[in-house]
Amino acid sequence: MNTILKISNLSKKYQSGFEALKSINLEINKGEIFALLGQNGAGKTTLISIICGIVNPTDGKVWVDGKDILENYRDARALIGLVPQEISTDSFETVWNTVTFSRGLYGKAPNPSFIEKILKDLSLWDKRNNKIMMLSGGMKRRLMIAKALSHEPKLLFLDEPTAGVDVSLRKDMWSLVKELKDAGTTIILTTHYIEEAEEMADRIGIITKGELILVEEKTSLMKKLGTKELTLQLLHPLDEIPSDLGIPGLKLSADKFELSYTFDSKSEQIGIADLLQKLSQHHINYKDLYTSQSSLEDIFVNLVNSGAKSNDA
Repeated sequence: MNTILKISNLSKKYQSGFEALKSINLEINKGEIFALLGQNGAGKTTLISIICGIVNPTDGKVWVDGKDILENYRDARALIGLVPQEISTDSFETVWNTVTFSRGLYGKAPNPSFIEKILKDLSLWDKRNNKIMMLSGGMKRRLMIAKALSHEPKLLFLDEPTAGVDVSLRKDMWSLVKELKDAGTTIILTTHYIEEAEEMADRIGIITKGELILVEEKTSLMKKLGTKELTLQLLHPLDEIPSDLGIPGLKLSADKFELSYTFDSKSEQIGIADLLQKLSQHHINYKDLYTSQSSLEDIFVNLVNSGAKSNDA
């Protein structure tokens, strides 16, 4: 698969001595949605700012579609669209003029039909003649996306794109992002909403304290690091788990009516079939059972916490 973004040994250290990024290495494939997860201050926005030419790196190299962002800044930047966290626009300008002007900044010829399509896709067409000060917060967020798309970038950065918007608008934006991917746009998403990454991303990157601690395909990550839990609703209460049934991860609920078995899908713990057979041998009957798997949020929290412990060690 072709690479559209390559980052090699990228670091950023400020004069105060603070290391915002520590030797980041990453490759992004054309046409994928990559979710970059991290807590506040982890380095997400600094990384995006360097790629977009807003902040200079201390060390390392970045190429966008083969173009060095420092040596060939103009051509590299023209390939990038950025939707920043902060909404920054001219409040007295109209929606149409703002998006049209953004396209012109990149030397693109006027294309009213393309601008019209963007505004319609983002449900902004009816607001095209409105001044920005008249828009709601959600509409302003959509306008920022329209501006970022105005020059037809190949690589789109969404830095916390749904911060402060309601659930219905968030889902609308998820649909839009998937449409952009289908049209060939590569998307890098940073978010605090783990469900966004779980819903949309092809691959996940986790950054903490300026270090990229993991990059993995989403499905593979959840399979390798996610835990599963089997819950059995017992037909009769069980006073205690038989001593010879002391299986790690097997617990009895406080009301004595549920047995839960937590296991790691990659471990060599006892299988569910074997567990059920052992329960049958002890005449422990159940009326229902179901399984659940840890979410991406669970995995994220565990990885960040383990990374923090290893850094403090």
